[in-house]
Amino acid sequence: MKKITAFLALILLAVPMLAQKTYQFATRDTLNLYLDVYEPTPGSQTTFEGHAKPTILFVFGGGFIMGERSNEFQRAWFTQLNQAGYGVVSIDYRLGMKGFKVEKGLSGALKSSDQFLLSQEMGVEDVCSAVNYLAEHNLGVDVNNLVLAGSSAGAIISVATEYHIANGNAPKLPEGFNFKGVMSFAGGVISTSGKPEFQAQPCPIVFFHGTEDKAVAYEKYAYFGRGIWGSSFFAKQFDKKGYPHLIYRFDGRTHDVAGYILALLNLEMNFLEQDVMQGRARTVDALITDPTLPSWGDMSMDSIYRN
Repeated sequence: MKKITAFLALILLAVPMLAQKTYQFATRDTLNLYLDVYEPTPGSQTTFEGHAKPTILFVFGGGFIMGERSNEFQRAWFTQLNQAGYGVVSIDYRLGMKGFKVEKGLSGALKSSDQFLLSQEMGVEDVCSAVNYLAEHNLGVDVNNLVLAGSSAGAIISVATEYHIANGNAPKLPEGFNFKGVMSFAGGVISTSGKPEFQAQPCPIVFFHGTEDKAVAYEKYAYFGRGIWGSSFFAKQFDKKGYPHLIYRFDGRTHDVAGYILALLNLEMNFLEQDVMQGRARTVDALITDPTLPSWGDMSMDSIYRN
């Protein structure tokens, strides 16, 4: 905790307060869901090589049990994006694992896998509801120029949303809609019906993942066709199918990578400029060893759900 506090303090010293506008975009299961809109900083460059910069639709992390659409760390990242000319929309979603007891044994594993899938699918539905709200209301956000980004559970929701869009079974969205890109910080797809397969080419996706992640599987964690399939699995699948994608594998890192939204700004900007705005259709597979990146200790499924 001391490492996290010190790291945040260094970042936040130079971060100005952000102006935001908040809107209720849906009511689900008696919960009111809100989104915050952060506009590009006045005077910032909002185009790149003649292309309008997209708005980042952000989905927070927290294991489907906690988290919030805006905290100091996230707002520091939003500030950096706004100053670089990008708008940000940060959304609520229902926390499907909150209050759910993950039990050991085969019976517990089966029940929890069902609940994990439900949590993912509720998140996908809430993302789609936010997109529809943005399409139906003039909030200064171009719904046809959105990049979906998520951390940890939010990254799972983000990849799963694009998975459903590519496979033609996403919740109702504006006709012909797709994201311009997806940025996944330690994400994957949860399934209870075997390994997930993208049946059509998705929008550009960049995966950031630690090779020793024990919270969200780097490759896969599955039994009896139930589990989670991670970034490395999809990189291999996309290679076989010829789908362009980017994957940055952080050698020896654990679930720390879910918190690298600020640390990897240069790679994020490169993806947004080259793959999203210029449509370069690149495939990049990089193993990164960088001892300067922050580490906040190991994290596992047990530490999240059984402590």
